[in-house]
Amino acid sequence: MFALIAVTLIGVVRNTSRVKEDAAIGIVFTSLFALGLVLISVTPSQTDLNHIIFGNLLGVSVPDLIQVLVLGVVAFAILILKRRDLTLYAFDPTHAHAIGLSPKRLGALLLGLLALTSVVALQTVGVVLVVAMLIIPGATAYLLTDRFSRMLVIAPVISALCSIAGIYLSYYLDTASGAMVVLTQGAAFAVVYLFSPRQGLIGTRLAMARRRKTAALAA
Repeated sequence: MFALIAVTLIGVVRNTSRVKEDAAIGIVFTSLFALGLVLISVTPSQTDLNHIIFGNLLGVSVPDLIQVLVLGVVAFAILILKRRDLTLYAFDPTHAHAIGLSPKRLGALLLGLLALTSVVALQTVGVVLVVAMLIIPGATAYLLTDRFSRMLVIAPVISALCSIAGIYLSYYLDTASGAMVVLTQGAAFAVVYLFSPRQGLIGTRLAMARRRKTAALAA
């Protein structure tokens, strides 16, 4: 129910204002989450806010895992089947409309899949980890390559590796598992941000220094 409301509000904000889709997602999701926290705070409840915010990765039940797996397979299958249309919509909605596709329907489909997976994941991994999984791996992959097809491979690989590393670190350091996964992803992004050969803050300067040195030696 709330997933459908979120999708509708995101579409309304995107289509009736200058706010872009990513900003609309952030505004609506965080606002609805804040509303939920307010309702919990004023209503007598035994709900553990730490589990809502940070999740409980080490206490996920089998039914929750099955639910996430089934919906994940459904979302993945739809994305594979509609990957060309969704990619065209994401980069050039005008051209998509010109060849007979409906940008509104594709946008609604993409937002629906995002809302579905996010709401289901919230039940097990918490708000912080869901937001981190949506943003950090993609941003890290974007700094490593300019090819969209490679980003689609690099981002989930980074996400999986950071999740495994974060869980092991949380075990040995006796810390919150969800928060440690997010911290590991943030550390990976920081390393790439600094040392990526093409986009890294330090990596690009080192590459330029090597080129200048090579040019000087050649001269």
